[in-house]
Amino acid sequence: MGIYVICKAMFYEKLEANKVRCKLCSHRCKIAPGRRGICRVRENRDGELYSLIYGTVSSEAVDPIEKKPLYHFYPGSSAYSVGTVGCNFRCKHCQNWTISQISVEEAYARELPPKELLSRALLSGSESIAWTYNEPTIWHEYAYECAKLAKDAGLGTVYVTNGYMTPEALEHIAPFLDAANIDIKAFSEEFYREVAGAKLAPVLEASCLAKELGIHLEITNLIIPSYNDSPDELRELSKWIYKRLGPDTPLHFTRFHPQYQMQELPPTPLKTLEMAHNIATEEGMNYVYVGNVIGHEYDSTFCPNCGKLLIRRGFFKVEEYKLTPEKTCPKCGEKIPILGEWRAKYKK
Repeated sequence: MGIYVICKAMFYEKLEANKVRCKLCSHRCKIAPGRRGICRVRENRDGELYSLIYGTVSSEAVDPIEKKPLYHFYPGSSAYSVGTVGCNFRCKHCQNWTISQISVEEAYARELPPKELLSRALLSGSESIAWTYNEPTIWHEYAYECAKLAKDAGLGTVYVTNGYMTPEALEHIAPFLDAANIDIKAFSEEFYREVAGAKLAPVLEASCLAKELGIHLEITNLIIPSYNDSPDELRELSKWIYKRLGPDTPLHFTRFHPQYQMQELPPTPLKTLEMAHNIATEEGMNYVYVGNVIGHEYDSTFCPNCGKLLIRRGFFKVEEYKLTPEKTCPKCGEKIPILGEWRAKYKK
């Protein structure tokens, strides 16, 4: 327990009385000497800011890329996935709270230097590396070095993120980041304040910036009964994504399961997820998915022009792939925005 891998932090400024302001995430914490930011992993030591988790890995797995979820990024491929400890949010429904809502001192973790991480990713046969399970923003120094190595080795790079990074942090890693799934948790400042301990506006700003920077972007919205499931809110979210991110942005409405401090709530009704799908489709979104529901029709990709089934998915697995080599619909010729090839080794 308590694996510290300390390095000098990026993105901060010195203030009076040896205080510092962290500029990595949109909390922009003002931190006194001997104290840590909201994330619990960035500490002021005598007027200098340090990361306590450079190379500290709590979680490691080889996952289907669909589990991130990324449906339009190398479909059927695998992602070498790692996580650390801490988070800059305080989500009451967090499914990974045993690593995200603890301190370094409480963590069961190991040290994994960047070159060793790259070796393990290559040995796993994965096509990409994903920083996931907890918030990758707070791991910036480590993720940045690993991402540079990954790009040199020909691997893709993925963030699964709450989208709370500052513009300067996102611009810094963007040249080495291929794809991101940003979780827009609700389209309400009240929800962000009361459930996540954050604000909505910076997440929307980061989503737009990621798009502008050329990062492949997919959006997830976990629908929690009685909290963010109103038809009006879902429609406003869909309109915003259509207008600011574009109709071809993959949008995942996923099912809530009771976790952490929200165990009294029921799972999201299937009819609510289907309603969200229908609303987003009505608002012009071309690729709307229902997640955490195994085998649902809306987990598959259909041509937005003619309706033909193009990619059928099972349990985080591509079961049928019908796109042409040019990634067009074989029936009507519609161009489908899929980044990367479906590798031959995954074909039946």
